[in-house]
Amino acid sequence: MYNENSLDTLCAVLAYAMGVEPPREAAERNADLAAYIDRAFSGEKADRVVMYNPDAIGQWIYEKYPYLCRAMEKHAELKLPLRSVMPSVTPVCFGTMYTGAQPEVHGIRKYEKPVITIDTLFDALIRAGKRCVLITYGDASLGRIFLEREMDYFHFELGREEDCNAKAVEVILKDAYDFIVIYNGNYDGVMHKFGPESREALGELRANCHFYGMLCAMIETHYKHHNTLVGFAMDHGCHEIDGDCGSHGLDMEEDLNILHTYKAFPKSI
Repeated sequence: MYNENSLDTLCAVLAYAMGVEPPREAAERNADLAAYIDRAFSGEKADRVVMYNPDAIGQWIYEKYPYLCRAMEKHAELKLPLRSVMPSVTPVCFGTMYTGAQPEVHGIRKYEKPVITIDTLFDALIRAGKRCVLITYGDASLGRIFLEREMDYFHFELGREEDCNAKAVEVILKDAYDFIVIYNGNYDGVMHKFGPESREALGELRANCHFYGMLCAMIETHYKHHNTLVGFAMDHGCHEIDGDCGSHGLDMEEDLNILHTYKAFPKSI
């Protein structure tokens, strides 16, 4: 069974969290996350949002191996089942995540990485005076499709997830941005080679969850004067193919069903 709510409902609710108008083509905001934000911040808005974007961790993986996700689960105050979009490949799905639009609207309908020209969440935040930063590496779609905006980009062309994670720590400590996006593609890269349930891929899943847990602990400590929303938010899932390898891109539950988790840290000083 496919998850009821589409990934396109996320963008508008992230705008809502920060009290700005959503992008022009965005679908209606996700009601469950909006209600959680209202409760967690007692009707106030978030002045910091941190989106951690691991690649290709399907809901079925999370549910089958919960003991590998404990560091993340500790901060999974809201679990948000979503249905990704077709084709379920990275640039298409991240295009929808940060525009709130279906692929036929934002313009990426296959595995290619043009700069999206319609209104995005980054554009909406910039119009409202918010400071945005995108932290990516290698050939990551996120490092390509949202270029040409008045925001900061830290892209490690020859780097790895460790470089992104180190930069994310630096960015959190400096506290210079309102909206932070961090990409990690390590699970996806290993999954394609060795399969979604391989020892190698599951080790990367655990690494993603441990870094996210550390990120949340840092935010809890260093952002006490902010209302901060943090999300563990993948783009799509994955499935096993012949040869014990992994893939994605099909119209199937394993590829489309994803489970985001969110944690609000209300200001305490």
